[in-house]
Amino acid sequence: MKLLIVGLGSMGKRRARLTKGIDAAIQIVGVDTAESRRGEALRLGLADAAYATIGEAVAAEHPDAALVCTAPLAHAAVIGALLDHDLPVFTELNLVSDGYRENMAKAAAKKLPLFLSSTMLYRRETQYIKQQVAEFGKPVHYIYHIGQYLPDWHPWENYKNFFVGNARTGGVREIFGIDLPWLLDAFGDVESVTVQKDTISDLGLPYPDCVTLLLRHKGGVQGVLAADVVSRKAVRSFECFGDGIHLFWEGNPKALYEFKDGDKRFVNTYASFEHDSRYSDNVVENAYVDELTNFFGVLKGDEQPKWSFEKDLKAIELMDFVEKS
Repeated sequence: MKLLIVGLGSMGKRRARLTKGIDAAIQIVGVDTAESRRGEALRLGLADAAYATIGEAVAAEHPDAALVCTAPLAHAAVIGALLDHDLPVFTELNLVSDGYRENMAKAAAKKLPLFLSSTMLYRRETQYIKQQVAEFGKPVHYIYHIGQYLPDWHPWENYKNFFVGNARTGGVREIFGIDLPWLLDAFGDVESVTVQKDTISDLGLPYPDCVTLLLRHKGGVQGVLAADVVSRKAVRSFECFGDGIHLFWEGNPKALYEFKDGDKRFVNTYASFEHDSRYSDNVVENAYVDELTNFFGVLKGDEQPKWSFEKDLKAIELMDFVEKS
């Protein structure tokens, strides 16, 4: 198989590296307008060929499928162009609904897979939480805090120089974009939300740096979801409780616990896991691998994706409501 990767920044390079790990026989064709990024991908062996435009790459290489790893605001146009070339598309999270209806319709008309990344759905810890809550069968409450100091997200570049510096695709919105899908999947659609927003840093952002939501899910679950780009220590702290269930998760595979028979017990969901040392310990490579593997299964017609553009519209509508509140 020959895979086109559009965007050779940090995520594009990660997807290329992990794809080679899944199947070294897969050929990677990179596309990036920056000559330096194209050269780096070739030098690191992450791409077998690299081009400045999609048109050049498709004409020369005839790829079988494509990954979109550009900044979110560019996704709609890139996805549309790839579909015009009759390519199945995997895209990183979009954060905005630009082009959703048009690209969904185009993919359906051409009978092409349109696969949307939602990596947290592939975390075995979130799968375990969902399973336990479903088996419990009664309403629960949860408290969930996710935060990390924005300059630490990409320490190799200024935070104002990539998409989290933009008000439409800011850091707090990206946190919601990453985590709302698994929360909606595990606890159901949201029927009401109360919003509190604040700015407590000197980061000079065009959006609030701390947002707290009180969510009421349709099935009776209530949750407090707090997201910020101020916490100096990267934090992902989740607690879920009900009359007969109590789960704790600190964001990494070594920190999932359940309280049973008077003891807080570790839950081991991974035989082993991979972690990139450039990122905080709650970024686990296994989920990215499982997600890509799911995409390749979809291409073969053997699997269904865990997330979709249709489902993502609900998450984006919720994020839009939060920003307007």
